[in-house]
Amino acid sequence: MAGELEEAAREVIKALQDNEMQEALHTYVPESEERIRKFLESHPDIVELAREVRRIKEESLARLDELIDKAMRSLRSVNAIPHYAADVSEAREVVAKVVGTGRVVVMSKSMTAEELGIREHLESLGNEVWETDLGQLLVQLEGGKPMHAIAPAIHMTVRRVAELLRGRLGLEVNESMTPAEMVAKVRAFLRSKFITADVGISGANALAAEEGTIVLVENEGNIRMVTNLPRVHVALVGVEKLVPTILDAMKVVLVQAAFAGLYPPTYVSVIAGPSSTGDIGHKRVYGAHGPTELHVIIVDNGRRKARSDVVLSEQLRCVRCGFCQIVCPVWGQTANRWGGNTYGGPMGVLWTAITEGLEKGAALAELCLGCGRCDVACPVEIPLSRIIHDLKERYMESMGL
Repeated sequence: MAGELEEAAREVIKALQDNEMQEALHTYVPESEERIRKFLESHPDIVELAREVRRIKEESLARLDELIDKAMRSLRSVNAIPHYAADVSEAREVVAKVVGTGRVVVMSKSMTAEELGIREHLESLGNEVWETDLGQLLVQLEGGKPMHAIAPAIHMTVRRVAELLRGRLGLEVNESMTPAEMVAKVRAFLRSKFITADVGISGANALAAEEGTIVLVENEGNIRMVTNLPRVHVALVGVEKLVPTILDAMKVVLVQAAFAGLYPPTYVSVIAGPSSTGDIGHKRVYGAHGPTELHVIIVDNGRRKARSDVVLSEQLRCVRCGFCQIVCPVWGQTANRWGGNTYGGPMGVLWTAITEGLEKGAALAELCLGCGRCDVACPVEIPLSRIIHDLKERYMESMGL
């Protein structure tokens, strides 16, 4: 465990010495925190809705095994194909079997897919894979990892973005162009990928077990392309995303969007099965203008084990809004270079403990300042600092201190 802490400390130092990252973070983070706080102060209804979402998540976790079984049945009833993956290898195996080789794959931003290494695995099998969220595409071009749950390229300046688009995609861009002009170039590039893609892979903000329905929230519009245009849609869903009903799922996504500073969200997609029509001969046919197949992979990867941990279980309420990251003074200097291989910041320490092992999470916890700002920020009132403190105690015990 001492080695894990030393590695984490090296990453923090590297982040502090990265002038490009520091410039980007110091420009974006204070502005984002202030904007979200002002919104929440003027919308007490959203704060109250967040308390209701906490109750929904607690009920869902208490009934998790039941909801998994119900979701599997409900997905079949809407002609979707459900799968269950206990760990990373099983999830990769299912996705690889569905996708095959030599395919063009488009992906919407999914931290679960990132956690499972889906893009890299599919590329190793000979597939052409593209992230379509603009920030996540930039991370792919950089060969790095997302630096925030909602804004993956938060660490990049305009100069760095122009350099990546020009050097990696061959687009005619320069740093004197406006962001709108750069976005237009990327839009044109990705259009050809959307149109030719064989498979679209998304995450899910919530999965309604009763109706077998996934709900996704976004602002860019790429998720609708990913889930509508290819003939096969694969959705990766952590078991903690299960809630009883569509109404519950909608409440979750609205709170997630609000605490991420993206309210009202531009698009909310509700997907129950593949596309279909009954307009010819009054016979239901699957595969109209959208996908002919919808595969939903429900992923455990440490989550069900964490449910039995009296401390870590509370992290399973997380809606992945990333507000705890924005208010964290350590994250504000390091972004996701502190928190684990996939996740970062306060929630990242805990998700790392769940998905990569308690030992690693406990080592990362040692770099937390214990200020408690994350507790106040969390919409579902996860006591992040208390859980991190518990991990610190476990770390010290493991070191014989």
